[in-house]
Amino acid sequence: MSLRYLTAGETHGPQLTAIIEGLPSNLTLDFEELNFQLQRRQKGYGRGRRMQIEKDSAEIVGGVRHGYTTGAPVALVVENKDWTHWKNIMNIEPIPGSDEEKRRVNRPRPGHADLNGGLKYNLTDLRNVLERSSARETAARVAVGAVARQLLAAFGVKIAGQVIRIGEIEAPANDLPIDELIEQTEASSVRVVDKETEKKMEAYIDKIKEEGDSIGGIVECIVEGLPVGLGSHVQSDRKLDGAIAGAVMSINAFKGVEIGIGFEAGKLRGSQVHDEIMYEASRGYYRASNRLGGFEGGMTNGMPVVVRGVMKPIPTLYKPLQSVDIDTKEPFTAQVERSDACAVPAACVVLENVVAWEIAKAFMDKFGGDSIEEIRANYNNYQAQLECY
Repeated sequence: MSLRYLTAGETHGPQLTAIIEGLPSNLTLDFEELNFQLQRRQKGYGRGRRMQIEKDSAEIVGGVRHGYTTGAPVALVVENKDWTHWKNIMNIEPIPGSDEEKRRVNRPRPGHADLNGGLKYNLTDLRNVLERSSARETAARVAVGAVARQLLAAFGVKIAGQVIRIGEIEAPANDLPIDELIEQTEASSVRVVDKETEKKMEAYIDKIKEEGDSIGGIVECIVEGLPVGLGSHVQSDRKLDGAIAGAVMSINAFKGVEIGIGFEAGKLRGSQVHDEIMYEASRGYYRASNRLGGFEGGMTNGMPVVVRGVMKPIPTLYKPLQSVDIDTKEPFTAQVERSDACAVPAACVVLENVVAWEIAKAFMDKFGGDSIEEIRANYNNYQAQLECY
């Protein structure tokens, strides 16, 4: 069975819920590691006041017993601590005489889903759109990705992320080993290696915030330890790089994705783009470079997978842009909801976990079985096949 998941819940509702189907039995789940990923998502310079309220942790309410998956669907719940302040506004049942009308949203924010969602679903209170379209939903997706990471880690796969750019400030390139990259970016407020760049980014975010504006950036995910052949060339919807690209574009506020050198390939000659194939008895086939980011023909080629995504500035501004009141059709400044000046470091964590999910899904498609033992046997047999090729 292929891996799949669904999430439910609103940004100011009581909880976010995720259900994962297709995990094998007997996979050990480290609950501290699961919650560590959620805590990483909440860090980062430029985050707003909500991060002082929410202390995310996931509770597993199905599919796990005594620390191991059972093969049944795994159900995860992430409680919203802020729910206590929104009970009347977000209550499922009608509350006579409540102040819910005072919090009605009728002025859509440029760059958000507010107006499109209101038109599509015929909703005159745009809160019914923004509550679900909010990036708060990514907490559930990170929880799902955190489970996927543990499946991949059982087979030696490592995942790192780093911020490449925030607005006008770009981090210098580095070629650190993945363990060192993880350690250094985890110690950074903006998930960069270079300390001077970190200071510049912090000062830049402060300036943007003082001006009532927001700023986006570019983030990168690197995955090492993958075997050759995840994904396939035989159908468009089986190409793993295509699945990853679609998943990255589905992250709130992401407007672009590239793999390897990405758009840079449009400026270069073929001899400067394609990775030469090499062979050594001790390591088998490999590439002399990794400009294609670990993919050829929609399949992993054994080199590290490198994925970048660009996040636009958050559309909720404390210096709001002009909008139109959907009741009167008169121009107004857009309504303000609590927000962040910059969420790029957090978006880096979301990227990592979204990519982890797509790779785990392809991993299960390739080596799938009902138990972790069956998957490991399939994996070992395939590795032996590769060694003999």
